[in-house]
Amino acid sequence: MDCIFCKIISGELPSEKFYEDEKILAFYDLNPIAPVHLLVVPKLHLDSLNEVDCGNIEYITHILSKIPQLAKECENGYRVVVNTGEDGGQTVNHLHFHIIGGRKLAYMG
Repeated sequence: MDCIFCKIISGELPSEKFYEDEKILAFYDLNPIAPVHLLVVPKLHLDSLNEVDCGNIEYITHILSKIPQLAKECENGYRVVVNTGEDGGQTVNHLHFHIIGGRKLAYMG
């Protein structure tokens, strides 16, 4: 598989790890858009949210349960972003969650 995130998970490519357990890896984004910009990826390869189903939902619930702990340094709030598909801005076809914070973020409404 030629997935950059799978290569990071396996250790083939380096990353600045923030957190890791048996189901997920969180690491710093190489091109941060805020003082805190983490990527959280399931260790199971899923192309996008479109592949989430009853057989793998445990990875997503695990990520969602860990986000408050991972975002702890974002005292006044943070944003969680999941881009899905080309039109949604997804550039790596491995499901990943962006945790963005560390400053006041612009309103997206």
